[in-house]
Amino acid sequence: MGLSFAPNMAKRKDSKPAASPPGARRPFLADVQKIRARARQHIERGAVTDGYRADRETVIAILNEALATEIVCVLRYKRHHFMAAGIAADPAAQEFLVHANEEQMHADQLATRIVQLGGEPDFSPEGLTTRSHSEYVAGETLVEMIQEDLIAERVAIDSYRGMIEYLGSDDPTTRRMLEGILAMEEEHADDLASMLAKMDG
Repeated sequence: MGLSFAPNMAKRKDSKPAASPPGARRPFLADVQKIRARARQHIERGAVTDGYRADRETVIAILNEALATEIVCVLRYKRHHFMAAGIAADPAAQEFLVHANEEQMHADQLATRIVQLGGEPDFSPEGLTTRSHSEYVAGETLVEMIQEDLIAERVAIDSYRGMIEYLGSDDPTTRRMLEGILAMEEEHADDLASMLAKMDG
């Protein structure tokens, strides 16, 4: 026995369609035939359909800059993990390692998205620090290391905010990914600021 979603009652002749409440959203209507037809075109583009509104080449370029930034951050955090010394060295070194691993995860996310958009992730060491938004500063003391990492995180935060604003609603998938990375960079900055406050105290 099939299910029926229509109420089993006769319509009154004087009945009128119920008015939508003010501000109500209209139901999503899609021309499925058009969507199917578009999906068959340029299938070599994979996830990039005709509905993609962003400038793909520009998005790939800024994602490669973000990738370089994350790689530089991984390298800096790794150095700080191994070079941390002093009374508060052990907890700081462990925090540096956690951050390094999370920055590597961000790099992997960025590289994956670049490939989805039909680009090539740039892992070349040549020009890496030029492409990166943050600098590679080694730092001599533990305090200097924390300061340099905090500065780099603050650079990354503003960079990701700018990328997110640029994308707007033109590439929601990339935007959501960048928003997730931004949230973690903000956590990193908070962690480092707390570490610095303890060192000063």
